[in-house]
This record gives sequence, structure tokens and C-alpha cells, in this order.
Amino acid sequence: MSLQVQFVTLAMMIASGIGMGAAFDGYRVVSNELRIGRLWIPVLDLLYWAAATLMVFRVLASSNEGEVRVYVFLGLMIGVAFYFWLLSGTVVKLARWLVGAVRSLIRLSIRTIDLLLVRPVKLLYRLIRIFLGFAIVFTLFLVRIVLQLCRPFWLFFRWLSAPVAGPLWTKLKGWSEALGVTGFCRRIAAIIGTFRKKWF
Repeated sequence: MSLQVQFVTLAMMIASGIGMGAAFDGYRVVSNELRIGRLWIPVLDLLYWAAATLMVFRVLASSNEGEVRVYVFLGLMIGVAFYFWLLSGTVVKLARWLVGAVRSLIRLSIRTIDLLLVRPVKLLYRLIRIFLGFAIVFTLFLVRIVLQLCRPFWLFFRWLSAPVAGPLWTKLKGWSEALGVTGFCRRIAAIIGTFRKKWF
């Protein structure tokens, strides 16, 4: 292995050490901000070290075909020490700022969806409910007026048809009670009345 390849490998290991430190700080900040339970910390640590090891060997394979020498570990230690000496505080502040920015963006998105979608739908539902209530009340009012206007004609027709309609009505009433139609109509009327009281 030439001296140039060794220096390139050393430089890449230093960069890998810096990257490992930055990833560790980012992982630490995110886990603290998200308040991950203590039960998951060992699992996440294991995943971090597995990913870091895979990344280091990937870089090592691309630089010197995967040969492990003493200067490889020396480069990693230099990179990690340099990172925690000069860059750790800045990266931690940047990671916290990014977490705060993401939280603010999520809150803004939720408020925007609530303002532009949820509240208009609720308002539209209330307006439709009020409109239907007024329409039903107005329709019932008109029906009552029409019935009151038609009452004299109905009384006159009833007086004329009483000799024939009286016995026929008695028979129809008996048949409907025998077949259960009267009880069914009463249950339907009770359900409609309950629905109208509940929603309107």
C-alpha cells in the first residue's frame, strides 16, 4: 500500500470520526427531545453502533479495499477527539434548533389544517343543521296552516260521508289493529319525534 493511500485512508477515518461524533450528538439530542423511554435506549445505542461500524467499514473499503491498520483506529480517535473538542457544542445547538423548527412546522401545519379544513367543515355542518331545522319547522308550519284552511271542507265532507264512512272506518281500524299496522305506525312516529327533538 502506497503512502498516498495511507494518508487518504487516515483523512477519511478522521472524517468518519467527526461524522460519528455528529451522529451521536444528533441521536442524543433527538432522544432527549422526544423523551424516549429508558427501555429503548440500549436498543437505539446498539443500532447506532451497528450503523457507525457499517459506515466506517464502507469508507474503509472504498479507500484501501478494507485493510485494517493501526492508523485506521488512530484516525477515528483523532476525528472523534477533534469533533468533541471544537464542534460538539455547535452541532448540539444546531440539532436542538432543527428539532424546534420541526416542532414549530408541525404545530403550524396542524393549525393551518384546523383553520382551513376542520373549522369550515364544522361551520358548514352547523349551518346545514340550522337550515334543515328551519326548513322542517317552516314546512310543518305551512302544513298546519293548510290543514287549518282545509278543515271546514273536511268537516263538510265528513258530515256528508258519515253514513257510509263510519262503518267502513270501523272495519279498517279493526283490520289494521289485527295486522299490527297501527302499532308499527305509532313506533315510526315515535322514532321520528325522538330524532327531531335530538337533532333539531
